[in-house]
Amino acid sequence: MTERALGQSGLSIRPFMLGGNVFGMTADRDASFAVLDRFVELGGGMIDTADVYSAWVPGHKGGESERMMGAWLKAGGARDRVMIATKVGMMPGGLKPDRIREAVQGSLDRLGTDRIDLYFAHKDDPDVPLDEVLGAFGELVDAGVVDAIGASNYSADRLAEALRVADGNGLPRFTVMQPELNLLDRGQYQGALQDLCVAEGLGVVTYFSLASGYLSGKYRSVDDIGQSARGPRVKPYVEGKGPAMLAAMDTIAAETGATLSQIALAWVAAQPGVTAPIASATSVAQLDEIMGSENLTLTAEQLAALTAAGA
Repeated sequence: MTERALGQSGLSIRPFMLGGNVFGMTADRDASFAVLDRFVELGGGMIDTADVYSAWVPGHKGGESERMMGAWLKAGGARDRVMIATKVGMMPGGLKPDRIREAVQGSLDRLGTDRIDLYFAHKDDPDVPLDEVLGAFGELVDAGVVDAIGASNYSADRLAEALRVADGNGLPRFTVMQPELNLLDRGQYQGALQDLCVAEGLGVVTYFSLASGYLSGKYRSVDDIGQSARGPRVKPYVEGKGPAMLAAMDTIAAETGATLSQIALAWVAAQPGVTAPIASATSVAQLDEIMGSENLTLTAEQLAALTAAGA
């Protein structure tokens, strides 16, 4: 599988990134270990997690995903065969420099590793000057505990400002952006942010690439969403442009033999500036399916049909 340069980070990844948000949440130890083992077996490259995963679950406090990945690594997981991306900024303290220093050590301890390949600011923190944020990240890069830094959920204006601050003060640049992007949710990335990422040569990895699972085709009616915990998330799609999108995807599935999930991820991977979509799996079978998107190349006509269906 041909790898793609992840912007100017110095890292290269395949056109698929494994989401680790489910580890320790909807995927227990056995399921998490099985998915991670299979990901390595298939030659997968980078796993995405965050210190906040999964603090929103009753009884959880954050760090569950990192802790599960650390247990897998300790049990024999191949650290030298995977890259790890994690994030800071959603927990109390935001992106204050002291919080970043504290958070990275917590992530390293939970993961059981001495370095993080890619460290994201999980969201913008307007209360902390950008030079202080980038300065704190720079300390981590200089110390060798972080290889590259990225930004998630930044607006185009704030990302542009961060790049100017970095260049003007000799601080490290964000080299990777992580926005929301899927066939039905395009507003955060497409437009000014996409133009900026392309112009500045940032790598782009996208979250919610399957629209909370809606684009798998499992939720085609109100009855379907009523049987799932994801119901509230996917209901707007069922009542909006979702059915028309699924119809367009069904046509392409008939033409290619691909699953709807594979089609959805292949469309994201084909968008200008995108390095890879992020998607998670709670079983080996699900991982095998979604990683099959790497081998699907949609035609110009198919891409155009999908783009039009969600316009």
